[in-house]
Amino acid sequence: MMKPYGRPIEILLVEDNAGDIRLTREALKEGKVHNNLHVVQDGVKALAFLRKEGQYTDVGRPDLILLDLNLPRLDGREVLAEIKQDENLKQIPVVILTTSESEEDILKSYGLHANCYIPKPLNLDRFVTIVQAIENFWVSIVVLPPNESIR
Repeated sequence: MMKPYGRPIEILLVEDNAGDIRLTREALKEGKVHNNLHVVQDGVKALAFLRKEGQYTDVGRPDLILLDLNLPRLDGREVLAEIKQDENLKQIPVVILTTSESEEDILKSYGLHANCYIPKPLNLDRFVTIVQAIENFWVSIVVLPPNESIR
């Protein structure tokens, strides 16, 4: 299934756990929507990717960001705050996908304008189901803001 503008959906996964990266990649591969998954493993690289700095000068703008909170160098809360304060990035939907079920993390994430907060399940099959549900909702159902590459 392709969006009306006929290009794959660009997804940025900000995740430092190799197992979760692999599971997310597999779940998205099995999904219905053609996508390009980009992965960075810490908050500093996430912001460099989004701002097209350094090795990321030629990357496209993501349509959706899947963000873990517990990251090295710059944690997900700080990355989220930077994204939502940046006029060029704040319209990109950010899905928090993390192991934390802390009420403080949930409240802080929504306070920083996360679009949704999803705790990662421990069950592998459930993890795949959740990633596919994220893809289905945010890519097949929701109308995303225009991507700069199609303007």
